[in-house]
Amino acid sequence: MKNLLRLALVVAALCGGLFLSPARAQLAAKKALTLEAARKLAAAAEAEAARNKWTMAIAIVDDGGNLVYFSKMDGTQIGSIDVALGKAKTSIRFKRPTKAFEDAILKDGRSVIMTLPDVVTVEGGLPLVVDGVPIGAIGISGGTSAQDGVVAKVAADLLAKM
Repeated sequence: MKNLLRLALVVAALCGGLFLSPARAQLAAKKALTLEAARKLAAAAEAEAARNKWTMAIAIVDDGGNLVYFSKMDGTQIGSIDVALGKAKTSIRFKRPTKAFEDAILKDGRSVIMTLPDVVTVEGGLPLVVDGVPIGAIGISGGTSAQDGVVAKVAADLLAKM
């Protein structure tokens, strides 16, 4: 009987990882966008906009599309607030730059893309990627689409160096 009990304890110990802690095997470690990082990215974007004498709204969201940081430079049109946030949310939800949607419509004639719900189809939204995984996105609005894209790229490039 003692030998059977010992055997049962040994088997339980060996299989403990399989039966006693299944949640551990299901959890993944992942990078997350912090408020401090978002502030640095927004500051870099704002500096690039100011250097070019552009006024911009800057929205940074996490990997769930939730707002982490927002900034609107003095003189920026009010409409750019929602557009910047929309670009950031579109970019993280679809894991691609918003310019991809603009190009699909203008270059490929795929006007059906305009029917996607809550999608902003103009340049200025970029995923923020670490080790190949999007951890958030930035959306810029206030200039032309190309200007918005330039400013967003400065922030995305900075993240790659952090």
